[in-house]
Amino acid sequence: MVGIIMGSQSDLPIMEQAANFLKSLDIPYELTVVSAHRTPERMFDYAKTAQERGLKVIVAGAGGAAHLPGMVASCTTLPVIGVPILSSNSIDGWDSVLSILQMPGGIPVATVALNGALNAGILAAKIIGTGDAQVADQLQKYQDALKDKVLGTVDDIKAKHPNQYDQ
Repeated sequence: MVGIIMGSQSDLPIMEQAANFLKSLDIPYELTVVSAHRTPERMFDYAKTAQERGLKVIVAGAGGAAHLPGMVASCTTLPVIGVPILSSNSIDGWDSVLSILQMPGGIPVATVALNGALNAGILAAKIIGTGDAQVADQLQKYQDALKDKVLGTVDDIKAKHPNQYDQ
């Protein structure tokens, strides 16, 4: 249901965060390397055949010039979520962020934070969840667990640092 692609194998430790989140919700995904610059024909083919393979969303991670998410978005009507990656040839990650964020009108790419593949996986699941009640329910449980985790820290902090706020 979700395609996860990256510009090179060095992006795998970041992009696995999206895959692991989707796996935790039993959302089918595929994960592979597709380079906009080194394998452009593969990129075009991947994007143009994504829908017929049953994909609903594509998560594309890239570092440096980071053209992969935008180029893929130009070849498909599926939503594309871009993950800018801080790579060894990157300028503090800003080149990747801006390459994905500053798309021209007509070719949108949803962009998450630098190295934010976990959020990309969550966003992909939310897109899938708009048409799948089971996924939506699992996402609600995930969000409830986040809330419970934060609220669990409130009493710990209050025991060491009293306050009057009881909400």
